[in-house]
Amino acid sequence: MATDAPQRHYRAPCPSCGAPVEFLSASAPYAVCAYCRSTVVRSGDQLKRLGRMAELFDDHSPLQLMASGRITLDGREQPFTLVGRLQYKSDAGVWSEWVAALDDGRTATLGEDNGSYVFTQADGGTLAPPQWAKPEVGSTINVAGQSWVVAFSGAAQLIAAEGELPKLPPLGQAFNLIELRSESGEVWSIDYGHAPPQVERGRAVQLADLQLKGLKDESAREDSGARQFDCPHCGAPVSVQLDSSKSCTCPSCHSLIDLSSGVGGELKAVEQSVHSTPLIPLGKVATLQGASWQVVGYQRRQGREPGDDESFAWSEYLLYNRERGFAFLVDAEDGWSLVHTATGAPRFDADRKRATYLGSTYQLQSSYEATTTEVLGEFYWPVQRGQKTTNRDYANGNNLLSTERSQDEVTTSVGSKLSAQMVAEAFGLAARADAFERASVGPFVAAKGMGCATVILILVVLIIVVALMSNCSGPSGGSGGYARSSGGSFGGYSSGGSHK
Repeated sequence: MATDAPQRHYRAPCPSCGAPVEFLSASAPYAVCAYCRSTVVRSGDQLKRLGRMAELFDDHSPLQLMASGRITLDGREQPFTLVGRLQYKSDAGVWSEWVAALDDGRTATLGEDNGSYVFTQADGGTLAPPQWAKPEVGSTINVAGQSWVVAFSGAAQLIAAEGELPKLPPLGQAFNLIELRSESGEVWSIDYGHAPPQVERGRAVQLADLQLKGLKDESAREDSGARQFDCPHCGAPVSVQLDSSKSCTCPSCHSLIDLSSGVGGELKAVEQSVHSTPLIPLGKVATLQGASWQVVGYQRRQGREPGDDESFAWSEYLLYNRERGFAFLVDAEDGWSLVHTATGAPRFDADRKRATYLGSTYQLQSSYEATTTEVLGEFYWPVQRGQKTTNRDYANGNNLLSTERSQDEVTTSVGSKLSAQMVAEAFGLAARADAFERASVGPFVAAKGMGCATVILILVVLIIVVALMSNCSGPSGGSGGYARSSGGSFGGYSSGGSHK
C-alpha cells in the first residue's frame, strides 16, 4: 500500500562541516548541506564537496522542503515529497523548480513562477528535441506531429539551490532553453545545458488539487517585517512588502525604483508624473472568485491600433494571493475583468482572427501596441515607464483571452468579465458603486444625472450626423463600431508559472 513517506533514506556527514546530509530520493545524486550550503555529490558511501551554493532568493513561496502531496500520473494517484529546489534566472525573471520524489522512486518537477505551478516529468524519449537554433518567441513549430507555440527561447542560469537535486547545472553558467506550449495547456521544456538535451513535459496544476501537507506556516514564519530604505530621489522612507517585488514606487515623489539588485544593491530611480488616482486604493483586500486578493500594484496603460491617430487608455490592478500568486484586475472602457496567466498557448487561424484554447474559440476584438504610462505600488517584474508590447484581445461571450508579446517572451492570459457592482462590493466600496460603472457597447443610454435638455440636444446632433453620413455614403457605406475588449494585457515579464 502506498504511503506519503519516502521509501529510502541515505545519510552521510558533510565533507565540509560534518553535519548530516540526508538523501530521501534514490535518483538524486546531488545535495546542498543545510548548514554550510556546500554542494556535495554521492560517491559510493562517501560524499564529495563540489563547491558552495549561493543563498536562495526569498520569494514568499508557501512551498518548502518535505512538504508532501498527491498527483495523478499515468492514470493513478501517486504520493510525492518535495526534497529539493533549484532557482533559475533569465531575462524574463526568476523562477523555482521543486524536486518531487515520487513514491515509485522516480523524480518529477513542480515548477513555480509568481504563484503559478506546472507539474512535469522527464519525457522518456518520446520527443526528439530539435537542434538549438533559438526560434523566435511567438512562432509556431511542429514537434512530434503537433503544433507548439514558442513561449520562451533564450539563455538561463542556475543561481541557487537547496536539498536533493537530480541535476546540477554549473552555478551562474548560462545554458540555452526553449519552452513550448500547446492549445491543450501542455508545456514542454527543452534544456540544452545537457547532452543530449533534457526534455520534460507537463501541465498546470493548482496547489489545492495536490492535497499538500506541510506547507510553510505564514504565522510561524520568521519575518523581519517590510524591507525599508530611503528613496534615492527624494530621501523619503520607502517600504517594500513582498520579497518578490522587482520594482516599486516612492509614496512621496512617485519615483519608479528598480529593485532588481535587491535593497542592498544599487537603487535606481526614475521620476514620473502621476496624473491618475487609483479608484481602488493600494492595500485593499477583496474576495473574488473564491479567493482573497490584495491590491499591491497599479499601472495605467495606453494603446494605439496600427494606423490609428487616436489612443485609448485603461488601468490594471496587480492582485496578490499567497497560494495563487498574482492576477490582474483590468478596468477598461467597456467594463471590468479578472485575468490570470495561462499555461498553454492558443492556436490561431491563418489570419489570427480566431484563437482556440482548451476547446473554446475566441474572436479577435482588437490588436494594438501598448505602452505603460504610470506606475504605483509593487511589481514582481522590473516594470518601467514606456515599456511597450504588442497585444491582441479575443473574446468568447464573457470569457476573454489576451496575448502580449515583448522582445523576450510571449504570454497568454485568460479570464472573464466582472460586473461593476461585484467589484465595488468586493472591495467594500459599494457606497461609490457609481464610480465603477463603465460604458457598454450597445444602444445609446443617457448617463445618470443628465438633464432632458441635454438629452434632446444630443439626439438632435445625432440625427444631423446620421443624415450627413447617409448623404455621403454609397450602397456599401456601412461601418463597424470599435471598443477595446476588457480582457486586458498581461503586463511585464510574467512567465505565468511556466516550467523553463
